[in-house]
Amino acid sequence: MIAVDIPGFGQFRLEHLVLDYNGTLALDGELCPGVEPLLKALAESLSLHVLTADTHGSVARRLAHLPYLVHILGTGDETQAKLQYVRQLGGRTCVCLGNGRNDQLMLREAALGIAVLGPEGLALPALLAADLVVPGIVPALELLLKPQRLRATLRSGG
Repeated sequence: MIAVDIPGFGQFRLEHLVLDYNGTLALDGELCPGVEPLLKALAESLSLHVLTADTHGSVARRLAHLPYLVHILGTGDETQAKLQYVRQLGGRTCVCLGNGRNDQLMLREAALGIAVLGPEGLALPALLAADLVVPGIVPALELLLKPQRLRATLRSGG
């Protein structure tokens, strides 16, 4: 669990990290550089969940040796499927990271929604649904490893 109190924003007891795969955690189906060690470190505090339609068919190969729960989304409304997944975990215990249009509802539902601006871009609906925007997956994961950075950015007052 990661606990952080942010004046004027909220008290968080985060138990789950829910990540979009392609565009957030990976580029063209391959994990972004520097991600693996950060995720391994976060797995000591959080349960890691990767949600993907597996566009490139590589998620099983790339994540087989890492401590994740991978949920491959079926065809249909990915936006609603991601929202339902976060609701089942309990949105108030989740931090969600995403960049796509289909991430907007899970970002809004989470206790903390972080929009990730990467090489694939950042969809405007995801941007507007997030609590915070970061310039890549590595800075996003580093925020969670050093939660006082979240406090400094999100507080209002005190």
